[in-house]
Amino acid sequence: MSITPVSRARADSSTRRPPSLDSILRSALVGLFVILMLVFILGPLLWLGVRAFAGNWTFPNLLPDDWTLRWWQVVFNDGALGIAVQNSLFFAPLTVLVSAVICLPAAYAFARFDFPGRRFFLISLFATNAFPKMGLFVTLAALFYALNLMNTVLGILVVHVLGTVVFMTWIPAAAFAAVPRNLEEAARDAGASKLRVFASVTLPMALPGIIVAAVMSFLASFDEAQGTYLVGAPDFMTMPTQMYSLVLNYPTQVAAVFSILLAIPSVALMLSAHKNILGGQLAEGFQIK
Repeated sequence: MSITPVSRARADSSTRRPPSLDSILRSALVGLFVILMLVFILGPLLWLGVRAFAGNWTFPNLLPDDWTLRWWQVVFNDGALGIAVQNSLFFAPLTVLVSAVICLPAAYAFARFDFPGRRFFLISLFATNAFPKMGLFVTLAALFYALNLMNTVLGILVVHVLGTVVFMTWIPAAAFAAVPRNLEEAARDAGASKLRVFASVTLPMALPGIIVAAVMSFLASFDEAQGTYLVGAPDFMTMPTQMYSLVLNYPTQVAAVFSILLAIPSVALMLSAHKNILGGQLAEGFQIK
């Protein structure tokens, strides 16, 4: 006797089991987790976006009573805020440059040479991030007073470079270590000098990791606030340190506008380097042996 498609569908539906309580609970927990992540990640960004264009906002209205661009004009017309933007755009690239000059040779040495104390020095690079930074900055402030580095460009630069050492050493070290030695040996056998091999083989292959390290260092410098405020204020105010006075002395709408402006460089850099970051370069940077 042949089985028709209708009878086969009925047989399949009769043998199909209803979802178990565990699977329903698991799906509910996953959905709740996704909702919470959206609320905690997108919620503050949405609030900033609304607040930056809000005029009057009376409780318990869910939306502002009126919309305005006045707070953006306040930010762009304020001389102190403009100076803070200029200082941030000055210190962050300079920090990346100085950090690269200091740390990249060390990263190459960590990747290619086995010397006494190598692992100790690698682990000790985390010392600047292993303790509360404010205690480190207070200690540095006492030293800076003795060396007349308070309220100076050099003093702020030292503080910023300290926050980039881990990124600019570990990630490039892993990138240099990942370059196949046989390619370098083949170039040497072809008659290339050591400098030519480094410039034409080693550096181009390690460049994605170096770019990721530079991006992370730029963001670390651009967002550094505590040490900059302690060492540089009030003569040198960057965008993060200026946020302190904005919160205390300006309407909350101005702080929202400035927060959006502060996030723009970070988002732009992360988007520009997302291929290298998603490609595993950032994770590989903390796996050097």
